[in-house]
Parts: sequence; C-alpha cells; structure tokens
Amino acid sequence: MITHHTVLEIVWTIIPAIILIFIAVPSFALLYAMDESNNPCLTIKAIGHQWYWSYENSDFKNDGKIINQNFDSYMVLEDDLVAGDLRLLTVDNSLFLPIKMQIRVLVSSSYVLHSWAVPSFGVKTDACPGRLNEINLFILRTGVFYGQCSELCGLRHSFMPIRVVAYDLNDYPDILE
Repeated sequence: MITHHTVLEIVWTIIPAIILIFIAVPSFALLYAMDESNNPCLTIKAIGHQWYWSYENSDFKNDGKIINQNFDSYMVLEDDLVAGDLRLLTVDNSLFLPIKMQIRVLVSSSYVLHSWAVPSFGVKTDACPGRLNEINLFILRTGVFYGQCSELCGLRHSFMPIRVVAYDLNDYPDILE
C-alpha cells in the first residue's frame, strides 16, 4: 500500500490554486466596478427604525423642480389590507424611484442592526447604527418590487417590509404629487 506520493500531492494542490487565481483576478475588477459610484442623479437615505423604515431624499431635480421624499414606511396591518394587497409586504408609503437612472441608496439604522434587501434588484446591505453603507441601483423596468429587513433585529423583524415602485422618468414627478 502506498502512503505518500509527494509529486501527486503537489500537483493536486498547485493546479486548483492556479485555477482560483485565474478566477479571482477578473473578479477583483468586477467587484471594484460595482462599488464605484458613477455620479448618481438621485440619492436616497434609508434608515431602519424599530420595525419600520424611513426614507429621505432632497437632491432630485426634474425640469428645475426639486422633488423631496421624506417619509416613514410602516407595514399595513392585516385588518387594513384591501383586495390585491400582499400580506406582510404591503406598506402605507412606498418608495418611488425612476427607471434608467443611476441611484445611490445610503443605508443606516437608528439603534440596532437591520438589513435593507430587495432581491429583485440584487441588493442587500446592512443598516448599522452610526454608519452609512452605500449601494447603487440602476432599475431597468417599471413595476412594484418587494423586500424585507433580512437581519434578525428583534422580535418583529419580519414586519419591516420594503416596497419600491419603479416608474418611467417622464411620469415620476406626477406620481409624487
């Protein structure tokens, strides 16, 4: 019985290492490009509170008119749902965002860890007290997109839904009024 084969052990260690290096080098460039902010046209600040989200925006201009969004977004209780609303995902105030525009979302928390996640956009970032985390969005199509707090932030953490309504930029100011 053979117990040692030094050449074989070296080969099956070095070949996977070389394969990993070839995979890693292009990935570094991609990861760097994903974190780079390309002069966003709109910045939204999402702040996690005790079982609700608040949103702030004051830098979006369309036709010279500044559009402000500063509001809290609570989950609609089951007794208040109307036909067609999704249980545990419907909120009283949705976040309205334009499509085909570079958007920066700054995420923070007021007291405990939360996580702002919208799977349809492929984004999930932690909301940490005293820290701003940044994610970039570029929404390609209109529609309604849902997410939730995906951090175990307390007893009712699953009752922090996120609802984003994506509209065409031409319709965006009319939607907010």
